[in-house]
Amino acid sequence: MSAKKIGFVGLGAMGLPMAINLARKQFHVAGFDLREEALAALVEAGGHRAVSAAEAASGADVLVLMVVNAAQAEAVLFAARAAETLPKGATVVLMATAAPAQVAAIAQRLAALGLDFVDAPVSGGTKGATAGALTIMAAAPKATIERVRPVLESLGDKLFHVGETPGQGAAVKTVNQLLCGVHIAALAEAMAMAEKAGLDGKLMLQILGGSAASSWMLHDRGPRMLEAEPVVSSAVDIFVKDLGIVLDAGRAAKLALPLSAAAHQMFLAASGMGLGGKDDSHVVEAYRVLAGRPPT
Repeated sequence: MSAKKIGFVGLGAMGLPMAINLARKQFHVAGFDLREEALAALVEAGGHRAVSAAEAASGADVLVLMVVNAAQAEAVLFAARAAETLPKGATVVLMATAAPAQVAAIAQRLAALGLDFVDAPVSGGTKGATAGALTIMAAAPKATIERVRPVLESLGDKLFHVGETPGQGAAVKTVNQLLCGVHIAALAEAMAMAEKAGLDGKLMLQILGGSAASSWMLHDRGPRMLEAEPVVSSAVDIFVKDLGIVLDAGRAAKLALPLSAAAHQMFLAASGMGLGGKDDSHVVEAYRVLAGRPPT
């Protein structure tokens, strides 16, 4: 059975444009979020407002969760009783970044209720979410993936079936976040060094962007490191969480991850400076303090 009615919980910086893309693809989307402005934006785009997570899930073929972490997913599904209102045979698609073991535990609880589950974290940020060009790392039995393929392909242009066991998608995303966090921190360190030497930041980005030192993060986060208040694409505290997941996974596997640990400390420092809700490019402020420059 193909999905026609979609419940969507979590209309944040990425979740809202994702839900809007589904509505524009003619899915019936019932969305829930705590922010009234997000609900209004979804309705304006052709979606529908739900007054609770349980209402968003009621009668849905697919329930998409774009929440912050596994704890929020569990709260939506079980404390807020969204899982109870889904019809038997419906599919829950968890697109948040979470630890593999937590994802597997959620899948087990849903299976006991007669619900299917897709572990499908994403990468691509707000730009990818808005353009419907996310990278999706999906783990579930092939038949389950095929049932929700139209939904997933409306959200991303790079859909990878990484395994059949819940938690495998989360494991792929953990590796992805390791690199993302280290790349942002390394860029921040380089920009702080350039500033300490009295070099022009815009010129440095132009030079580095065309050299072997270039990266996707340099082009995306670099300009934002030069802005006083960049629009929040992903917050500092997201990488405090995600790199924490990376380090927990390394600890469980008895795998040393020294670069991840150093990057995590810098995001923690930025959060401790009161920048946790700011764009993650603000990690550069922690490096600027180490360089002897007051934060902007």
